[in-house]
Amino acid sequence: MAAQITLPKTEFRVESAPTYNQADPVRWVLSHLARYKLLLAAFFVGMTVTNIFNATIPRQIGAAFGVVTGETTIPDPYYAIAIIALTLVGLAVGRFFCDALASFSMEMVAKRLERDGRDELYLNLLGKSQTFHNQQRVGDIMARAANDVRFVNEMMMPGFSLLYDSMMAIFIPILFIAFIDPRLLLAPLTFCFFYYFAVRLYMRQLEPVSEQVRARFGDMNATLNEAVSGIEVVKATSQDKQELGKFLRDARRYRDAFVKEGEVQARYLPTLLIGIAIAGGFLQAVYLYNLGEISIGDLIAFMGLMWVLRWPAFSSFFTFYLVQMGLAGAGRILELLQTETELDENATGHVAPMRGELVLENVSFRHFDSGRDLLHRISFIARPGETIAIVGQTGSGKTTLTKLVNRTYDVNDGGPEAASGRITIDGRDIRDWNMHSLRSQISIIEQDIFLFSRSVAENIAFGLGQQVSREDIIRAAKEAQAHQFIMNFKDGYDTIVGERGVTLSGGQRQRIAIARALLTDPRILILDDATSAVDSATEDEIQKAIKRILEGRTTLLITHRLSQIRRADRVLLIRQGEIVAQGTHHELMASSELYQRIFARYDI
Repeated sequence: MAAQITLPKTEFRVESAPTYNQADPVRWVLSHLARYKLLLAAFFVGMTVTNIFNATIPRQIGAAFGVVTGETTIPDPYYAIAIIALTLVGLAVGRFFCDALASFSMEMVAKRLERDGRDELYLNLLGKSQTFHNQQRVGDIMARAANDVRFVNEMMMPGFSLLYDSMMAIFIPILFIAFIDPRLLLAPLTFCFFYYFAVRLYMRQLEPVSEQVRARFGDMNATLNEAVSGIEVVKATSQDKQELGKFLRDARRYRDAFVKEGEVQARYLPTLLIGIAIAGGFLQAVYLYNLGEISIGDLIAFMGLMWVLRWPAFSSFFTFYLVQMGLAGAGRILELLQTETELDENATGHVAPMRGELVLENVSFRHFDSGRDLLHRISFIARPGETIAIVGQTGSGKTTLTKLVNRTYDVNDGGPEAASGRITIDGRDIRDWNMHSLRSQISIIEQDIFLFSRSVAENIAFGLGQQVSREDIIRAAKEAQAHQFIMNFKDGYDTIVGERGVTLSGGQRQRIAIARALLTDPRILILDDATSAVDSATEDEIQKAIKRILEGRTTLLITHRLSQIRRADRVLLIRQGEIVAQGTHHELMASSELYQRIFARYDI
């Protein structure tokens, strides 16, 4: 019976996406490379033949010296020299094409490895929970997705390409030397013995430094990203010098790590070893020649082959650096890939149109590693078509409560007393719903609206893509009272919005977000202070549009505006994560002292 493969949890998965071995960086890279066996075979054949041609050239030159000096007796030496010359030309041409084949094949593999690695990481990040993303620094993630993945590419080309080339440039010349005279193997084999230990020491010293370089770069990039993203706050609070100091600190740490890496590279020994080996080999070959054991042609060929060994001795300095940096980058990528997420898409879960009946039963939630429940034993029912207003002081848990409905965060037990806590929609636990089906029928409009650096039309249609027409977009914008200001733009609905919508006012961003929500036709709508930046006249028009369109839809409304609360079917009063009172606005004004105090502090 075949073993069942357990796929890791993820909120988003592409069924056709390949799976890779994430046990360690080496096996992760190898599992990617396994997809390109034909290209790898072309590389290995091309590079091996190239090195055979390289080693054959000194042998032919040695043979030519034998003919010229008369050590090799041939009836027609001129003809023999011509044949050797043509052979050298053929070897050079053949080497060119084989090297081109190997380089092209490995370049294709390296670029595809970079593409696949970045695709895998991006897909993995899309599947991570909000809890994961709240704990990450965007700059560090960007450094891993851009620079670390690029180092994996360079690890293969020119890294691994040069590494295999170096291995063949050691093995094949030594094999040719053995055919000349086995005694001449003393110098190259001695070099290989010490070369192995020198490279091993070099790699052992380089590994931690390379990892430190990549980590320091991630820190520096994260600091830069935070400063640029929060430049408005930096300017407003006059924190320019402080932010500059933080960046310079991280830049110095990155520089120091790079200097340490340079110190390790400066102690690279193989270049010294090959010089000693060539000198020793030359002395031995001359000694054997004087004894008459080898010919002048053999001596020339031997020294030519020993000279070929200079290439791996010099190239490995750069080669092993690229390989080590690539493995360090792959390790940092795997840290993200292997980070567990607590939510799963539940591909086989419940899929159905929602009626909108929302029930919370003894729901508790403890965020991250907080020592107390942010929500404790929350219970209420929102029937289809009802509007539930949620009111409470800052930090009482109102937004956290709404984020549990679409599983941005997930219900946890928070302790033995709350072990039965759950949220159901239409009688089904939301954890039993297919994630896409659940979230596609719930829309959330928050006070801090995020808009993408795309056209206004694309931002309104976000989530529907090509499924919506321009007429539907305009209709939703009109109902959200956004059409008029959009048409005042030079390019209308094709106007490109700046990143995060910075080119729009707060009220304009919120009306576009409302238009987006109306267009998605949600069964459950969550408004988290969604009209806080809208003037009273526009708000009244928006509320009329929402009231007309959201008939039969369940609405959770976080607000302190009396005009909105009065329209709610019921009001929940939350204090320190617990519902302390519920009822209509008039009932709570008459019965709850806390409710009265809250509205005494706000402009209603």
